[in-house]
Amino acid sequence: MVKPSRRREMAKIAVCKGRLSIRAACRAFKISETCYRYEPKLCDENAEIADWLIGITGRQRNWGFQMCFLYLRNVKGFKWNHKRVYRIYRELELNLRIKPKKRLYREKPEPLAEPEQINDIWSMDFMHDQLSDGRSFRAFNVIDDFNREALGIEIDFSLPAGRVIRALDQIIEWRGKPLAIRCDNGPEYVGHQLAAWAEKHGIGLQFIQPGKPQQNAYVERFNRTVRYDWLNQYIFETIEEVQEAATRWMWTYNNERPNMALGGITPKQKLAMGMPMAA
Repeated sequence: MVKPSRRREMAKIAVCKGRLSIRAACRAFKISETCYRYEPKLCDENAEIADWLIGITGRQRNWGFQMCFLYLRNVKGFKWNHKRVYRIYRELELNLRIKPKKRLYREKPEPLAEPEQINDIWSMDFMHDQLSDGRSFRAFNVIDDFNREALGIEIDFSLPAGRVIRALDQIIEWRGKPLAIRCDNGPEYVGHQLAAWAEKHGIGLQFIQPGKPQQNAYVERFNRTVRYDWLNQYIFETIEEVQEAATRWMWTYNNERPNMALGGITPKQKLAMGMPMAA
Protein backbone atom coordinates (compact mmCIF):
# COMPACT_ATOMS: atom_id res chain seq x y z
CA MET A 1 0.00 0.00 0.00
CA VAL A 2 1.36 3.40 -1.02
CA LYS A 3 1.37 5.99 1.80
CA PRO A 4 -0.54 9.28 1.31
CA SER A 5 2.75 11.20 1.53
CA ARG A 6 4.13 9.21 -1.41
CA ARG A 7 0.91 9.64 -3.43
CA ARG A 8 1.10 13.39 -2.76
CA GLU A 9 4.65 13.44 -4.17
CA MET A 10 3.54 11.53 -7.28
CA ALA A 11 0.61 13.91 -7.79
CA LYS A 12 2.89 16.94 -7.51
CA ILE A 13 5.29 15.45 -10.07
CA ALA A 14 2.40 14.93 -12.49
CA VAL A 15 1.19 18.51 -12.00
CA CYS A 16 4.71 19.96 -12.38
CA LYS A 17 5.19 18.15 -15.67
CA GLY A 18 1.94 19.68 -16.95
CA ARG A 19 0.25 16.36 -17.48
CA LEU A 20 -2.67 16.90 -15.06
CA SER A 21 -4.40 19.67 -13.20
CA ILE A 22 -4.34 19.63 -9.41
CA ARG A 23 -7.94 18.40 -9.23
CA ALA A 24 -7.35 15.65 -11.79
CA ALA A 25 -4.09 14.60 -10.10
CA CYS A 26 -5.82 14.33 -6.74
CA ARG A 27 -8.55 12.13 -8.24
CA ALA A 28 -6.01 9.99 -10.07
CA PHE A 29 -3.85 9.36 -7.00
CA LYS A 30 -6.81 9.20 -4.56
CA ILE A 31 -5.85 12.05 -2.26
CA SER A 32 -7.73 15.16 -1.21
CA GLU A 33 -6.74 18.63 -2.35
CA THR A 34 -6.06 19.45 1.32
CA CYS A 35 -3.57 16.59 1.42
CA TYR A 36 -2.01 17.83 -1.82
CA ARG A 37 -1.47 21.34 -0.45
CA TYR A 38 -0.26 20.20 2.98
CA GLU A 39 3.19 21.49 3.91
CA PRO A 40 4.99 20.05 6.98
CA LYS A 41 5.66 22.74 9.60
CA LEU A 42 7.70 20.72 12.09
CA CYS A 43 11.02 20.31 10.29
CA ASP A 44 12.81 22.92 12.42
CA GLU A 45 11.31 21.52 15.62
CA ASN A 46 12.28 17.98 14.64
CA ALA A 47 15.83 19.18 14.14
CA GLU A 48 15.74 20.68 17.63
CA ILE A 49 14.53 17.38 19.09
CA ALA A 50 17.32 15.56 17.24
CA ASP A 51 19.92 18.00 18.60
CA TRP A 52 18.66 17.45 22.15
CA LEU A 53 18.68 13.66 21.78
CA ILE A 54 22.19 13.62 20.34
CA GLY A 55 23.40 15.89 23.13
CA ILE A 56 21.78 13.81 25.90
CA THR A 57 23.03 10.46 24.62
CA GLY A 58 26.47 11.95 24.08
CA ARG A 59 26.67 12.96 27.75
CA GLN A 60 24.75 10.00 29.17
CA ARG A 61 25.85 7.05 27.08
CA ASN A 62 23.76 4.53 29.01
CA TRP A 63 20.42 6.38 28.94
CA GLY A 64 17.74 4.71 26.87
CA PHE A 65 14.75 6.36 25.22
CA GLN A 66 12.60 6.47 28.35
CA MET A 67 15.24 8.30 30.38
CA CYS A 68 15.88 10.74 27.51
CA PHE A 69 12.15 11.45 27.09
CA LEU A 70 11.57 11.95 30.82
CA TYR A 71 14.54 14.32 30.94
CA LEU A 72 13.11 16.40 28.09
CA ARG A 73 9.55 16.34 29.49
CA ASN A 74 10.01 16.58 33.27
CA VAL A 75 13.38 18.31 33.68
CA LYS A 76 13.52 20.62 30.65
CA GLY A 77 9.77 21.17 30.33
CA PHE A 78 9.30 20.37 26.62
CA LYS A 79 5.80 19.12 25.68
CA TRP A 80 6.76 16.99 22.68
CA ASN A 81 4.71 13.82 22.19
CA HIS A 82 6.58 10.64 23.15
CA LYS A 83 5.73 8.95 19.81
CA ARG A 84 7.28 11.81 17.89
CA VAL A 85 10.41 11.87 20.05
CA TYR A 86 10.71 8.08 19.77
CA ARG A 87 10.41 8.20 15.98
CA ILE A 88 13.30 10.67 15.79
CA TYR A 89 15.23 8.62 18.37
CA ARG A 90 14.89 5.54 16.16
CA GLU A 91 15.77 7.42 12.98
CA LEU A 92 19.00 8.59 14.64
CA GLU A 93 19.75 4.95 15.58
CA LEU A 94 20.37 5.86 19.22
CA ASN A 95 18.88 2.64 20.60
CA LEU A 96 20.89 0.92 23.31
CA ARG A 97 22.00 -2.62 22.62
CA ILE A 98 20.66 -4.69 25.49
CA LYS A 99 22.24 -8.05 26.20
CA PRO A 100 19.48 -10.54 27.05
CA LYS A 101 19.75 -12.12 30.49
CA LYS A 102 18.56 -15.47 31.68
CA ARG A 103 15.44 -14.94 33.76
CA LEU A 104 15.59 -16.42 37.24
CA TYR A 105 12.34 -16.96 39.08
CA ARG A 106 12.49 -15.98 42.73
CA GLU A 107 9.97 -15.25 45.41
CA LYS A 108 8.97 -11.59 45.42
CA PRO A 109 10.50 -9.86 48.47
CA GLU A 110 8.41 -7.78 50.83
CA PRO A 111 8.40 -4.12 49.71
CA LEU A 112 10.20 -1.58 51.87
CA ALA A 113 8.09 0.87 53.81
CA GLU A 114 7.76 4.20 51.98
CA PRO A 115 8.95 7.18 54.08
CA GLU A 116 6.31 9.92 54.32
CA GLN A 117 8.67 12.91 54.48
CA ILE A 118 12.31 13.82 54.14
CA ASN A 119 14.63 12.83 56.96
CA ASP A 120 12.34 9.99 58.06
CA ILE A 121 15.08 7.53 57.22
CA TRP A 122 18.39 7.62 55.40
CA SER A 123 20.30 4.71 53.92
CA MET A 124 24.08 4.36 53.71
CA ASP A 125 26.46 1.87 52.16
CA PHE A 126 29.99 1.42 50.82
CA MET A 127 31.28 0.74 47.30
CA HIS A 128 34.73 -0.16 46.00
CA ASP A 129 36.61 0.61 42.77
CA GLN A 130 40.15 1.05 41.46
CA LEU A 131 42.31 3.77 39.98
CA SER A 132 44.14 3.22 36.69
CA ASP A 133 47.25 2.05 38.63
CA GLY A 134 45.31 -0.64 40.49
CA ARG A 135 44.98 1.14 43.84
CA SER A 136 41.60 0.52 45.47
CA PHE A 137 39.42 3.29 46.81
CA ARG A 138 36.09 3.34 48.65
CA ALA A 139 32.92 5.36 48.23
CA PHE A 140 30.60 6.02 51.17
CA ASN A 141 27.10 6.77 49.85
CA VAL A 142 24.25 8.35 51.83
CA ILE A 143 20.73 8.89 50.44
CA ASP A 144 17.36 10.04 51.77
CA ASP A 145 14.89 7.22 51.17
CA PHE A 146 11.95 9.61 50.77
CA ASN A 147 13.07 11.33 47.56
CA ARG A 148 16.10 9.12 46.73
CA GLU A 149 18.29 12.21 46.97
CA ALA A 150 22.04 11.67 47.16
CA LEU A 151 23.10 13.45 50.33
CA GLY A 152 26.77 12.61 50.16
CA ILE A 153 29.40 10.56 48.35
CA GLU A 154 32.62 10.42 50.38
CA ILE A 155 35.63 9.17 48.41
CA ASP A 156 39.01 8.06 49.82
CA PHE A 157 41.41 5.15 50.09
CA SER A 158 40.29 4.46 53.66
CA LEU A 159 36.99 5.38 55.34
CA PRO A 160 37.01 4.26 58.99
CA ALA A 161 34.19 4.85 61.47
CA GLY A 162 35.54 8.28 62.44
CA ARG A 163 35.45 9.41 58.82
CA VAL A 164 31.91 8.07 58.44
CA ILE A 165 30.77 10.07 61.47
CA ARG A 166 32.44 13.22 60.17
CA ALA A 167 30.69 12.82 56.78
CA LEU A 168 27.31 12.33 58.51
CA ASP A 169 27.88 15.40 60.70
CA GLN A 170 28.60 17.50 57.60
CA ILE A 171 25.35 16.36 55.98
CA ILE A 172 23.32 17.01 59.14
CA GLU A 173 24.65 20.59 59.29
CA TRP A 174 22.71 21.55 56.12
CA ARG A 175 20.04 18.85 55.91
CA GLY A 176 19.01 18.29 59.50
CA LYS A 177 19.20 14.95 61.27
CA PRO A 178 17.20 11.88 60.29
CA LEU A 179 14.98 9.86 62.59
CA ALA A 180 16.85 6.69 61.61
CA ILE A 181 19.61 5.43 59.32
CA ARG A 182 19.46 2.04 57.60
CA CYS A 183 22.76 0.19 57.02
CA ASP A 184 24.31 -3.26 56.74
CA ASN A 185 26.54 -5.00 59.29
CA GLY A 186 29.88 -3.64 58.11
CA PRO A 187 32.62 -3.08 60.72
CA GLU A 188 32.32 0.70 60.37
CA TYR A 189 28.64 0.50 61.38
CA VAL A 190 28.50 -2.10 64.16
CA GLY A 191 31.32 -0.61 66.24
CA HIS A 192 30.79 1.31 69.47
CA GLN A 193 31.90 4.62 67.93
CA LEU A 194 28.96 4.96 65.53
CA ALA A 195 26.51 3.56 68.09
CA ALA A 196 27.58 6.19 70.62
CA TRP A 197 27.29 8.95 68.01
CA ALA A 198 23.77 7.83 67.02
CA GLU A 199 22.62 7.64 70.66
CA LYS A 200 24.01 11.13 71.34
CA HIS A 201 22.03 12.59 68.42
CA GLY A 202 18.88 10.57 69.04
CA ILE A 203 19.16 8.74 65.71
CA GLY A 204 18.11 5.11 65.39
CA LEU A 205 20.35 2.64 63.56
CA GLN A 206 18.43 -0.01 61.61
CA PHE A 207 20.69 -2.95 60.72
CA ILE A 208 19.60 -5.29 57.94
CA GLN A 209 19.88 -9.05 58.31
CA PRO A 210 23.24 -10.49 57.20
CA GLY A 211 23.09 -11.67 53.59
CA LYS A 212 19.85 -9.76 52.88
CA PRO A 213 20.90 -6.71 50.77
CA GLN A 214 17.30 -6.38 49.50
CA GLN A 215 16.43 -5.01 52.94
CA ASN A 216 18.62 -2.03 52.02
CA ALA A 217 17.21 -1.84 48.51
CA TYR A 218 17.07 1.96 48.15
CA VAL A 219 20.81 2.51 48.55
CA GLU A 220 21.65 -0.74 46.73
CA ARG A 221 19.72 0.58 43.71
CA PHE A 222 21.54 3.89 44.08
CA ASN A 223 24.88 2.02 44.13
CA ARG A 224 23.95 0.32 40.88
CA THR A 225 23.22 3.71 39.30
CA VAL A 226 26.56 5.05 40.57
CA ARG A 227 28.35 2.06 39.05
CA TYR A 228 26.49 2.06 35.73
CA ASP A 229 26.11 5.81 35.15
CA TRP A 230 29.44 7.04 36.45
CA LEU A 231 32.20 4.74 37.74
CA ASN A 232 32.10 2.33 34.79
CA GLN A 233 32.23 5.23 32.31
CA TYR A 234 35.67 6.59 33.24
CA ILE A 235 39.20 5.58 34.18
CA PHE A 236 40.57 7.72 37.01
CA GLU A 237 44.26 8.30 37.68
CA THR A 238 44.10 10.11 41.05
CA ILE A 239 41.80 10.11 44.05
CA GLU A 240 41.29 13.86 43.54
CA GLU A 241 39.81 13.18 40.09
CA VAL A 242 37.34 10.72 41.62
CA GLN A 243 36.33 13.18 44.37
CA GLU A 244 35.73 15.98 41.85
CA ALA A 245 33.79 13.69 39.51
CA ALA A 246 31.66 12.44 42.43
CA THR A 247 30.61 16.00 43.28
CA ARG A 248 29.66 16.78 39.67
CA TRP A 249 27.80 13.51 39.16
CA MET A 250 25.86 13.85 42.43
CA TRP A 251 24.56 17.25 41.30
CA THR A 252 23.48 15.78 37.96
CA TYR A 253 21.79 12.83 39.70
CA ASN A 254 19.83 15.08 42.07
CA ASN A 255 18.90 17.82 39.61
CA GLU A 256 18.77 16.40 36.08
CA ARG A 257 18.46 12.60 36.10
CA PRO A 258 14.81 11.40 36.03
CA ASN A 259 14.25 8.74 38.68
CA MET A 260 11.90 5.94 37.68
CA ALA A 261 11.03 5.17 41.32
CA LEU A 262 9.73 8.74 41.67
CA GLY A 263 7.55 8.58 38.56
CA GLY A 264 10.11 10.06 36.17
CA ILE A 265 10.96 13.23 38.10
CA THR A 266 14.26 14.16 39.76
CA PRO A 267 14.97 13.97 43.52
CA LYS A 268 15.07 17.77 43.71
CA GLN A 269 11.69 18.03 42.00
CA LYS A 270 10.30 15.58 44.56
CA LEU A 271 11.84 17.70 47.32
CA ALA A 272 10.28 20.86 45.88
CA MET A 273 6.77 19.46 46.21
CA GLY A 274 6.62 21.02 49.66
CA MET A 275 6.86 18.01 51.95
CA PRO A 276 7.63 19.15 55.52
CA MET A 277 10.93 18.22 57.09
CA ALA A 278 11.02 15.91 60.09
CA ALA A 279 11.96 17.53 63.40
